[in-house]
Amino acid sequence: MSVGIVMLVHTALDRAEQAARHWAAGGCPVVIHVDAAVPRKTYADFTRALADVPAILFSKRYRCEWGTWGIVAASQAASELMLEQFGDVRHVYLVSGSCLPLRPVEELVEYLAERPRTDFIESATTSDVPWTVSGLDHERFTLRFPFSWKRQRVLFDRYVELQRLLRMKRKIPAGLVPHMGSQWWCLTRQTLSAILQGPDRREHDAYFRQVWIPDESYYQTLARQYSTNIESRSLTLSKFDFQGKPHIFYDDHLQLLRRSDCFVARKIWPHANRLYEAFLTDPAGAMKQTEPNPGKIDRIFAKAVERRTRGRPGLYMQSRFPNEDWENGVTAAPYSAFQGFTEIFENFEPWLAKATGARVHGHVFDPETVEYAEGQTTLNGALGNSAKARDYNANAFLTNLIWNTRGERQCFQYGPADNQDVIWRIAKDPNAQVSVISGAWAVPLFRSNRNFLDIRKEAARLQKNESDHLDVLRSPYAKARIRIWTMAEFIEAPMEPLQGILDEIGQTQARRLAEVPKMVDLTGFGQFLQNLKNQGMHPYLMGDFPVALGHEPAQDRPRKPYLVR
Repeated sequence: MSVGIVMLVHTALDRAEQAARHWAAGGCPVVIHVDAAVPRKTYADFTRALADVPAILFSKRYRCEWGTWGIVAASQAASELMLEQFGDVRHVYLVSGSCLPLRPVEELVEYLAERPRTDFIESATTSDVPWTVSGLDHERFTLRFPFSWKRQRVLFDRYVELQRLLRMKRKIPAGLVPHMGSQWWCLTRQTLSAILQGPDRREHDAYFRQVWIPDESYYQTLARQYSTNIESRSLTLSKFDFQGKPHIFYDDHLQLLRRSDCFVARKIWPHANRLYEAFLTDPAGAMKQTEPNPGKIDRIFAKAVERRTRGRPGLYMQSRFPNEDWENGVTAAPYSAFQGFTEIFENFEPWLAKATGARVHGHVFDPETVEYAEGQTTLNGALGNSAKARDYNANAFLTNLIWNTRGERQCFQYGPADNQDVIWRIAKDPNAQVSVISGAWAVPLFRSNRNFLDIRKEAARLQKNESDHLDVLRSPYAKARIRIWTMAEFIEAPMEPLQGILDEIGQTQARRLAEVPKMVDLTGFGQFLQNLKNQGMHPYLMGDFPVALGHEPAQDRPRKPYLVR
């Protein structure tokens, strides 16, 4: 007993001819259906090219449009011709012209001969099917679909909406429980002939003509009516992406296909010369006899889907940008942002770089320029120091900064005078470690030689910016590791916060601080704040800062930092 091959062809006829000859050479008769959309001359040339092979026949042609009845009609016509002309066929295997046999045909024949009563067809109820796309599960069996989803999409959608609005439902034929599964099956002669010659075929055909994508439900449903032994799986390796589109196999998938142990794979790129040569013309390349197990490569496909849909952390791609929160990780690696530290410590940046080994920048979001570490004008990835170029998309600049320097911890200064467009990106980034000394922006104003009216105006602006900034950092949507101190709290006991910051960075050269940066002279700062109050500007972000307090830290009022986890 042999295996009959029913082949549906609509394109790449040269490859279909090659595959058909291979099947016939292995002792399998082949019945080919060519899509009616293929030009007559092309069809005539194709049939003429295979005229020298007696085991290859051609069936009546139907137009095969995706999601329509024509595909089922084509498989019916070809299957009927197969059963009529080749009486020794025990199993009928449905393939497409883009299918490629991965193992010797003799192995498939032997495998099926050992299972003479087994039907291999993926068949599951709609409640058990997780792969349907576009929200039509059970509705594809209870609504009517007279319009083409591809050519008449507007009419298709409107008619579905109308049927839902009017609560129109079709009656499923008595005794049928709709099942779905892969289009590519292998059925025994008994089951297939029962489906095609059953007394209820006219009723079944009339019903499935207006089912959406009937080629994935017609045989899958009726096989449950007539089969005595169903293996609910396909012998054909056919993978689909998250959009329901079939994966295409190329030459570099050769080893992947070998690992699947499957008999047939779909869908093969027509120009994959290496694949066709390896599996159709190289006997030495035959795979060992073993049970087909496409699950062996499922992990690779799952990773591919994840990479395609989620991408790499901190690297944006077309499918996710500019959709908010579609990123797989806002940035590529941990980094630290400091606010207020350079204002109250002298040489804070060199000290931090020495203490942690990290690259410590200045204010990379400064309105005038990008202050890279050590005065660099260009950083990895050709990131220049132009503020105008950076501000074209400040969020993308931050993402690129961390991506291009991954493997090296980045630290930078950030304050209320900087570009505020990026604050939400930092706050929502789990990779960010944010340390804030609120009110420290007043120290440069205190030490400046500007007119007091200008100082008061600038202080009001900076305080407003920082207040909005802190609201973002305290938001319930913030995911960064955030610590906030008022300036008065911090200068009372700076050692513990500094040690905690270095421990969080995790690259401290010594476990305990051997030296700390020198704090700037704050003598008269309290009076400066009082002067601002006297002029009608109320500086409140510094905390309870005594008028007489200078740069020496007080010891009588221990404070704890505000901590956001």
